[in-house]
Amino acid sequence: MNRFYMDAALTIHDHVILSETVFHHWCRVLRGKIDDQAILFNGQGGEYLVRLIDINKKNASVYIEQFFADDRTLAVNVTIGQVMSKGDRMDYAIQKATELGVHSIQLLTSERCEMRLKYDRDQKKFDHWQGIAIAACEQCGMNRIPKILAPLAVETWVQQHQADLKLVMALSQEKFSLPTPLPQNIAVLIGPEGGLSDTEIHTANQYDFQSWTIGSRVLRTETAPIVALSIFNLLCQ
Repeated sequence: MNRFYMDAALTIHDHVILSETVFHHWCRVLRGKIDDQAILFNGQGGEYLVRLIDINKKNASVYIEQFFADDRTLAVNVTIGQVMSKGDRMDYAIQKATELGVHSIQLLTSERCEMRLKYDRDQKKFDHWQGIAIAACEQCGMNRIPKILAPLAVETWVQQHQADLKLVMALSQEKFSLPTPLPQNIAVLIGPEGGLSDTEIHTANQYDFQSWTIGSRVLRTETAPIVALSIFNLLCQ
């Protein structure tokens, strides 16, 4: 069954006009018809079974038939601090991190960061990344949209961010094992394609970010969040 995100108040037995985005996708692209059903969710938890009851040239409305309290969110809250990269790598990292249950993604800049966002000029890029997270939730069954947070410098974030467990994905001679059970709030710092500088790793360590190595491999920037979140999912089963 098709699933759509709509930023609106949803209540069982109400009649609701679809947002322009959902109307276009469901009724124009997918050619939805009267009495077709779909799932709507608004990011506040759970999802709603709705039925199309009216379609016209400009909009469509639905009747909300049922509420399901399904929450497929990861049992622990994980914030990924991801240094931004160019091209499709950032899109891929956000999409897969969302599918694996990330709570939020903090965009970061670093010494070797490939791009800098100037908020006014690059609002479209920021909105694009949030849209990727929404589309991933629609596809994978998640009912809570991870927040894509405006960029900070690595040094600023590691000094300010509070979490029960803080990790920086970096090669280290010291072996670190994840605690079990996992704590409720986890932060993971992931560098750019060229890696974090020694100074940035040292600063992270000073603020209680443990260097976490997955074997002896150097992971790509878009692969690292997938590996980290997959391990968290496994440990939460």
